[in-house]
Amino acid sequence: MKHARLGASVISLFAAGLLAYGLAGPAGAAPARPAGINAAAHASVKTVVLDCPGQPALVRPKTYILSCADGYIQLDKLSWTSWTPGLASATGTLVKNTCNPSCVAGHFRSYPVLVVFWGKSAVKNHPGQQTYTRMTLIYPGARPSGVGQTQTVSLPTSLPS
Repeated sequence: MKHARLGASVISLFAAGLLAYGLAGPAGAAPARPAGINAAAHASVKTVVLDCPGQPALVRPKTYILSCADGYIQLDKLSWTSWTPGLASATGTLVKNTCNPSCVAGHFRSYPVLVVFWGKSAVKNHPGQQTYTRMTLIYPGARPSGVGQTQTVSLPTSLPS
């Protein structure tokens, strides 16, 4: 129970910081809206996240694949606490194949994780869609060997044509 409260507090603080950065922008600059886009059109943009090539865009996925090849790493049992144009946050489980002695014969290990998707970019050739560009994973307890308490990675930003 303590981990759940700690996790919720950490993700809330982290998300608030990212949201404040996203709203203020660098050096306190006002948020920009592309010329010619009114508030109603801006509100109709669908925010998605992309994972493996050839897969459709996702909104509030229950599962998100991080490694599309033999390594097999995915986020599972995602429970979303926020999904906004600038920030999404969830709790879930990172599932990782140990690939020991091989990826085919490896064992799967699970780790509790807090997930934050942030940053945004238009999805090429998909008007009306924007995607998160970065993901930060926060491990409130056990984590894979060689991984720090937090980990930030870039996300795919285009779908196949």
